[in-house]
Amino acid sequence: MKKIHKMLAATSILAMAAMPMAASAQDVPPPTSQNGQGLIMNQAKIVPATMGQITDFVNDKTGKFITVKGRGLAPIDQSEIILAITKDTKIYNAKGQRVPLKTIMDEKLVVKAFYGANITKSLPARGTALTLVVQDYSFTGIEGKVSEVKENGIVVTGTDIYNSNEETIVLHFADKTQIFDQNGKAIKASDIKAGMSLKSFYGPAVTMSIPPQSTTNYVIVNTSADENGHEDAPGTDGIIINAAENKITVVGQPMEKGGVNHVILTVTEDTQIVNQDGSPLTRDALKSDVRVDAYYGEVMTMIYPAQTSATKIIVKETETNKVEGTIMASDLVSEGQVYVNVGSDQSTTNDVILNITEVTKVISVVGGDSELKAGMKIIAYHSPIMTRSLPGITNASIVVVTSDDSTVIPN
Repeated sequence: MKKIHKMLAATSILAMAAMPMAASAQDVPPPTSQNGQGLIMNQAKIVPATMGQITDFVNDKTGKFITVKGRGLAPIDQSEIILAITKDTKIYNAKGQRVPLKTIMDEKLVVKAFYGANITKSLPARGTALTLVVQDYSFTGIEGKVSEVKENGIVVTGTDIYNSNEETIVLHFADKTQIFDQNGKAIKASDIKAGMSLKSFYGPAVTMSIPPQSTTNYVIVNTSADENGHEDAPGTDGIIINAAENKITVVGQPMEKGGVNHVILTVTEDTQIVNQDGSPLTRDALKSDVRVDAYYGEVMTMIYPAQTSATKIIVKETETNKVEGTIMASDLVSEGQVYVNVGSDQSTTNDVILNITEVTKVISVVGGDSELKAGMKIIAYHSPIMTRSLPGITNASIVVVTSDDSTVIPN
């Protein structure tokens, strides 16, 4: 009898794994039960699911949790979710074989994560994983804007959702590419216009050309982005470094239409707050370390940092990686690098070396010189990719100088 149960479980998993990328949550095979006289097919249930990569893993006294980021299997499903892994969670590949969770994360494998309908309303949502089905293909994704519409595709400039790298790529539409607007309504490729914001998944094959090219199977387009006029206003593409009451502080890169790299924004009742799919959000989504596109009017105070009211804030799902500490003099760094004593403590096991590149934005909240020197206390946002050396080495995207004692050079 145990063999029958094992064969049945494997068959069900294989059925889920065989679903094409275009499948929706309704395609999940109905569960079965046994009453001693044979198998009874229960009424089919809609099982929500998210397909993507596991971007975070936590295993502590509260339990074991993974973060899956990608796209909902159905348009109404979560694009990012934190899932509890329990003893009842099943993890299989397309052949019905068990796969270690560590292998999935180490090899950046794509999974279809099915979870219970009871999820929180937080951002991202939290729930309990029922089944993880490891796919035999991979993909990556980009969030950005359409910079050009070509006869056979679109040119997208934006951020890789898994490594936060800025990139430009030419995307060609597959024969059965799913294209949705911000409300989950199916649209045509011809509806996509230059200037629209989108999220697209592509690969695994990517050309080595400049810019690279690939094929996309799934696109979510914010078709209203060019209608409300906000994206033609000044703005800042950056990170919220402080959120208090009705004000947020954003640092980052000015928008093409203008803006500043450091701004304090008042969030009013007229401020439009949405996610990248255009769905409305509450002020609770505006938290420290969240990446945003913040738009505001041209009139602002002349003090530093500038202050004004936000007209629209787009909350991104891109993960932020942050360290806080003191820049130290070190023989381990070369030109274009700084050594950070993370936590400003006596330990060196958690210290990092930051590569300061031409795209790194350095902001001093205390004013004065923005050149990074030993003695400065900083908050640094960096790439999720870090070497396994001690100390680890990674690329800094934004460095915020919070205190400057650079006249005193620590040993």
